[in-house]
Amino acid sequence: MEPHALVTGGAGFIGSHLIDQLLAEGARVTVVDNFDPHYDPALKRANLAPHRGHPRLALHEIDLRDAAALNRLPGEFDLIVHLAARAGVRTSLADPVGYQAANVMGTVHLLEFARRRGIRGFVFGSSSSVYGGCPRLPWREDDPDLTPLNPYASSKLAGEHLCRIYAELFGLRVVSLRFFTVFGPRQRPDLAIHKFARLMLDDQPIPVYGDGSTARDYTYVGDIVAGVCAALRRVERLPAGHHEIYNLGNSRTVRLDALIAALEAALRRHAMIERLPEQPGDMHRTWADIGRARRQLGFAPATDLETGLARFADWLHAGAGEAAAR
Repeated sequence: MEPHALVTGGAGFIGSHLIDQLLAEGARVTVVDNFDPHYDPALKRANLAPHRGHPRLALHEIDLRDAAALNRLPGEFDLIVHLAARAGVRTSLADPVGYQAANVMGTVHLLEFARRRGIRGFVFGSSSSVYGGCPRLPWREDDPDLTPLNPYASSKLAGEHLCRIYAELFGLRVVSLRFFTVFGPRQRPDLAIHKFARLMLDDQPIPVYGDGSTARDYTYVGDIVAGVCAALRRVERLPAGHHEIYNLGNSRTVRLDALIAALEAALRRHAMIERLPEQPGDMHRTWADIGRARRQLGFAPATDLETGLARFADWLHAGAGEAAAR
């Protein structure tokens, strides 16, 4: 019988691409999403629209902060992929309490759900932001010097600690994945690449915080999904009570000014720059050491920045991103 996966945040950017892959592989999938209005919920519904009526897909609108609603969820599940979260570094500065409630309490409720239901594997979507000001680059999963710089990052690190605790105390099998700046078609409209692209296409200036020297390890969404699927295969083979952490990145850093130049080439548009002060809570550079993921997961990112931006631009020009502008 095909595995049954519960995917939280399955209507979002990464989640919807994962749903595409899981259904293509023959899995049964239950999506839990609360369609948070952080950005237009209609975009999330559109992400899942191609699978409407699919016999192996079920959708439940549940907020993970509501433990009672979660516990009423019907079905027996083999695996959980926990991607639901309030995301965004800068917005977390304005609502740190809300971020802790959604990201920490939501994770506790889901881990408790997994414990009570006897679910054999749990994959947690964490973030490169947990490294914060860690001085050693590229970042390795075993580096103890994790210094989150904002409430969002602290909530993700708290989630990792909860995963470890539930593994050690209650025998869960858990893999935590630290995602590094994911981009591609369906990217959230508030993220830099999508936001910059919309402004450039509208001949509007793009806001650049600082001098453009900040750098990120941009990772194409298809590579992230391949890593998540590898983690799902890995987690089922772990001994009970085991928790592992993996970086999922491209292992290449790109400066912000170089990203803008690459986006100009992909869109065939010139970027007008609005210089703004650096923002508190931002990291200067991210860079993933993916050696552990290569060895244990067979993770091998195959899409460079330029190819990924070309695919993103094709999606945008094809009209899939038009709703994001409205």
